[in-house]
Amino acid sequence: QVELVESGGGSVDIGGSLRLSCKVHGSTYGFCMGWFRQSPGKEIEGVALIDSRGSLIYNDPVKGRFLISKDNAESTLYLQMNGLKPEDSGTYYCAANGICSVKRGREDFEYWGQGTQVTVSS
Repeated sequence: QVELVESGGGSVDIGGSLRLSCKVHGSTYGFCMGWFRQSPGKEIEGVALIDSRGSLIYNDPVKGRFLISKDNAESTLYLQMNGLKPEDSGTYYCAANGICSVKRGREDFEYWGQGTQVTVSS
């Protein structure tokens, strides 16, 4: 069994930065892991993933601004978000063990965190 606990969300001005953390409890060896987000009234959207070989996958809207990383010693997944825009606002979820594509959704990943809110003010 795997438990994912996100933290690090908050409110920030346009152009600001936030770093989200996802503490992982349990073994995720060989899993694809990453971040999704959802805004009110919109479908969940893949943001960034790390596949089982460590390759990084980004959705186009965040390329060049967001950086996903994983600290195996700390069992923590991170999402560094820079140059934040209002359209980046939403609830950000950590996910593990799924089809490793940012075009996938909630039904394609087995484990999910509870989410952390990000608000970018215009």
